[in-house]
Amino acid sequence: MNPESISSLDTEKISFSHIPVLAKEVIEGLNIKAGGHYLDATVGGGGHTKLILESRLDVKVTALDQDEDALAAAKKELAEYGERVEFIHTNFATYNYPSNKFDGILADLGVSSHHLDTAERGFSFRNEGSLDMRMNRQESLTAADIINDWQEADLVEIFFKYGEERLSRRIVRRIIQRRPFQTTTELANAIASAVPPKYRYARIHPATRVFQALRIAVNDELGALETFLEKAPVALAEGGRLAVISFHSLEDRLVKHSLRESSIVQVVTKKPIIAREEEIIENMRSRSAKLRVAQRRE
Repeated sequence: MNPESISSLDTEKISFSHIPVLAKEVIEGLNIKAGGHYLDATVGGGGHTKLILESRLDVKVTALDQDEDALAAAKKELAEYGERVEFIHTNFATYNYPSNKFDGILADLGVSSHHLDTAERGFSFRNEGSLDMRMNRQESLTAADIINDWQEADLVEIFFKYGEERLSRRIVRRIIQRRPFQTTTELANAIASAVPPKYRYARIHPATRVFQALRIAVNDELGALETFLEKAPVALAEGGRLAVISFHSLEDRLVKHSLRESSIVQVVTKKPIIAREEEIIENMRSRSAKLRVAQRRE
């Protein structure tokens, strides 16, 4: 998909809130400077970008997102900053990174509350919705395609690899028996029926890991992240910083090793920065957030 400037989306119809996690830590990590140019590779509802714009005078931000709803909401939220923000509709893996341009780059890899709360997007099993899960709805592959059409061995592999689900084979056998599925709740009920009672009534719903795996597969999240981590450092100006917030071990592991092995950036955070207790109380989404920061070598 070719990146396209967002100028005609109907921002009045979009409800998309974004409470930025690790807000103070992100601004400190990026080491924002007056007049700097920053890239928010996953702008979401615009929360982190707003913090960047407010932190220093004359700062500019290029804001990317593959979800048109997110860009529309961010454009509305950040309207007061005018030309200080440029919005681009693209996945951060396919963006054409200019060399040595940005004083800092941020990527927040979390799924927004908007996605989880909007039933028709299909990200959550809490409310009935279609099995979609596409971040970019211009793409063709959906969760329904994977669940209903993929071979048993392929489903077992993605549930185990991307969801770290130990009962993958058992769950997939039940899915094969009952498919085709149309809705999120149908799939979640089938998964719950496939596991022993001690898992069915555990604190974490038995469909949680499978839904994570499907979302990662639909959006090629780990492949996109790997590409981003390879391309983004080149776009940093000398001394510029790259900050990445991850929310599960697969992402964090990839970020950690990529930053450590890079010849372009040097790790600033030896251990990931996590949310303070006060923030977790106010925003439960932050409890699994991990921030890692690296700096362009001079």
